Amino acid sequence: MTTTIIRNAIIMTMNPADEIIHGDVRIEDNRITHIGPGAPSEADRVIEAGGKVLLPGFVQTHIHLCQTLFRGRADDLELIDWLKQKIWPLEAAHDEESVYYSALLGLGELIRSGTTTILDMETVHHTSMAFQAIEESGIRAFSGKVMMDHGDEVPLALQEDTDRSLRESVDLLQEWDGAAGGRIRYAFCPRFVVSCTERLLTEVRDLAEHYGVLVHTHASENRGEIAMVEAERGMRNVIYLEHIGLARPNLVLAHSIWLDDEEKRIIRERGVKVTHCPGSNLKLASGIAEVPELMRSGIPVGLGADGAPCNNNLDMFQEMRLSAYMQKVGHGPTVMNARTVLRMATIGGAEVLGMERKIGSIETGKLADLILLDLEDYHVYPSFDADWFSRVVYAATRGDVEMVMIDGQVVMEGRQVLTLDKPRVLAGANRALQKLLHRL
Repeated sequence: MTTTIIRNAIIMTMNPADEIIHGDVRIEDNRITHIGPGAPSEADRVIEAGGKVLLPGFVQTHIHLCQTLFRGRADDLELIDWLKQKIWPLEAAHDEESVYYSALLGLGELIRSGTTTILDMETVHHTSMAFQAIEESGIRAFSGKVMMDHGDEVPLALQEDTDRSLRESVDLLQEWDGAAGGRIRYAFCPRFVVSCTERLLTEVRDLAEHYGVLVHTHASENRGEIAMVEAERGMRNVIYLEHIGLARPNLVLAHSIWLDDEEKRIIRERGVKVTHCPGSNLKLASGIAEVPELMRSGIPVGLGADGAPCNNNLDMFQEMRLSAYMQKVGHGPTVMNARTVLRMATIGGAEVLGMERKIGSIETGKLADLILLDLEDYHVYPSFDADWFSRVVYAATRGDVEMVMIDGQVVMEGRQVLTLDKPRVLAGANRALQKLLHRL
């Protein structure tokens, strides 16, 4: 057994009482065994925090690692044009190398800015390379190949046969679900109703139930998308998902901006989870999700940066601030306060993934997914009599993340990601993109 002590930290536990404790955290192998003053002194390693802020790692509930390579290549478009004109052709040109380096590039950025768990959606092909990158990085991830067996103006390379899509998804699940000591989990990822046949969606429903995994899809992100679903399936997105029996507690819906009252009722009563992507929603001009209302009704809502081409970064600090600011405009300054937003970014995200008993807060028995912030700098001062939630959400930046621990292992220290070779990743990303654009 390996023991680590993080000593003299300001511990923002994000437990049910949102306690802030000054003291130590002891970790045995990958689990937290002590919180507070007076941790047993015997340890294989002691990390001196010296009054720095210890938080549970951020949990991002909607990411596209396969798109990181396309940062800056799909600006200033709305969703459907963004997909058809830019993203689908770019994804169709991916090969193993480009998926691998796209994932590594995103993973380095995520870890560097304090994210320790992601729900990721890949593209149609080469998903094993993304899983390889995830394994190497040390991050905790739910991921799966995107599924697309239907739709207009889809590049030939992304057009799937239904049986093959299902077979490849199950093969990947059997290879990767539970890998890296359980740090990697599979999720079925039908892209959205527009690009999936009913047979594919109902098969995914049954397979996810059989294997006990999540279903991760987009829904009601854009009014044009909803009109397309209504024209073809005769009903709105979430009502259709309920109609085919996919609206279940293992379903995670990305965006969910344009919901009517019936859809909100379905989401609440069926235990469906929602992930909010404020940066993406603003940039694509998709709209503003009714997050305060969803949360008041008891619907679990997490935060995600979405993909780099619609954001253009994967920084949870930015997503936290945007999620607060954009709601205050319509609902007043007291809505979505710093404490609420930080809970969305940590324990709220864990609940969306069904992981709230394992991650998302600093409590004994939970997995040691932790980040250490150094807030001794101009932009987060004064510290005298300051509110810690305000300092983290409204003032801190990703540059303040000093250490990241995932599953009890230090993966970033001194602001340097230890699990990735940065020069290799940056050079590989440029090289892979150059080749991809040549194929395109």
